[in-house]
Amino acid sequence: MKGLIWIIGVFVSVEVSAQTTVAISEPFEPVTISKHIYGHFSEHLGRCIYDGLYVGEESKIPNKDGVRADIIKALQELKIPNLRWPGGCFADTYHWKDGVGPKDKRPTMVNRWWGGVTEDNSFGTHDFLNLCETLGAEPYLAANVGSSTVKEFTEYVEYVLHKSGSPMAEWRRQNGREEPWKVKYWGVGNEMWGCGGNMTAEHYANVYRQYATFMTDWSNNDGIFRIASGANVDDYHWTEVLMRDIPKHLIEGVALHSYSFVEWNDKGSSVDYSEEEYFSTMRTALKMDTLIVNHTAIMDKYDPDNTIALVVDEWGGWYDVMEGTNPGFLYQQNTLRDAMIAGTTLNIFNNHADRVKMANLAQTVNVLQAVVLTEGEKMLLTPTYHVMKMYNVHQDAALLTVSFTSPKYVFQGSELPAISISASKNKQGKVHISLVNIDAHKEHVINLSLEEFGTKQFTGTILTSDDLQDHNTFENPDRVKPKAFSKIKIKKGQAEIVLPPFSVVVLQSE
Repeated sequence: MKGLIWIIGVFVSVEVSAQTTVAISEPFEPVTISKHIYGHFSEHLGRCIYDGLYVGEESKIPNKDGVRADIIKALQELKIPNLRWPGGCFADTYHWKDGVGPKDKRPTMVNRWWGGVTEDNSFGTHDFLNLCETLGAEPYLAANVGSSTVKEFTEYVEYVLHKSGSPMAEWRRQNGREEPWKVKYWGVGNEMWGCGGNMTAEHYANVYRQYATFMTDWSNNDGIFRIASGANVDDYHWTEVLMRDIPKHLIEGVALHSYSFVEWNDKGSSVDYSEEEYFSTMRTALKMDTLIVNHTAIMDKYDPDNTIALVVDEWGGWYDVMEGTNPGFLYQQNTLRDAMIAGTTLNIFNNHADRVKMANLAQTVNVLQAVVLTEGEKMLLTPTYHVMKMYNVHQDAALLTVSFTSPKYVFQGSELPAISISASKNKQGKVHISLVNIDAHKEHVINLSLEEFGTKQFTGTILTSDDLQDHNTFENPDRVKPKAFSKIKIKKGQAEIVLPPFSVVVLQSE
């Protein structure tokens, strides 16, 4: 609606948003937002591993066992709960034995999926699992099914998990690792409907049963968590077949992959995009809610006790590569649009935490919707990094039920919900509310009752900028960063929160 304000002796017409009342309450049944929803994904793709995470022990860039010290620090501060590796499509061409033992004796391979570059296998299983220990993150190994064998797969499990006395455990000890690692999460192949083998769902379900049967827990105290290669976006038949044909005792999780992009063949620039492209990208991002609802309905039919997790182990924005970079390396910038994708998607995951137990943003460094970009010795944190750090207050907190009717973001006769919200209460009793306004033009006003929280005040943090296309560069790495949020008014037990256009806000009860 429009209102009139008095400015320097004249009335000026301005856009004024109607207020939205939000009710937040305890759910009927307690639900914990698993910290693993905030997981990440690092594939041997472009400059994600080499010249990204891993620069080698001899590099002049400060490192720990070849991994950049500044990235380690950034990921620790992000409280990264798990990391998926080595793919992606790369996983189903990767033979793990090529990546262990003396580095100067490891064979090379051609990375056929990503740029045709030669892979020297200098970053292998020991490097990855030791990095996860340094980060305090749980490893998620996506193992080869597409071009491997049951024997190779199960020997991998033995190498990683068996304590001593077996051939693979002794080989691990010869390679410098006395104790087994703690690896709970195992992906049984990746994208088996595509780069993992172009299989039908029916064929893969049988292949999965075979591989999963021979996976042994060995000495891993937490048990083994087997994740089936799941559906591509809205392939509900795929989920139906896996849930119908795989016995429950052989499966703990089903994956789902869905990316956000402009809804025509040209994905468009990651920086120089129009509002039409922004609106389209947000429409695909918000479809994540529908996907989860529909895949969950299928899972509920076969698993009414909710014993099998939905694992969204690839998500994020996907655009054209930056001009002048290798098309196979998928290097793109990261703007406020990506912050909107991250904020809304994480809210969706939080609100479906009863079934969604893990998710993995694609990807950690220099690829797709990365949280870190590097250029030589330089490193920067992206808007997506900042959103995920703001949201880590939800990790392992109790989900709260949020009820409201969102105002609309209208563009050329089409509309999307402008506001996205999730909320949680941590073990200390603090309530955290994450709010996103994706509207490219209008601020929106949110009303909350303080009585619901037993608090008299909220403090907050906001991520926004002057322009929707704003992003951090190596020349200006702090252009987009979180700031204290002050647009909170308290009146008669009500909190009035003003959300600027394209902004992410996280509130904490005081």
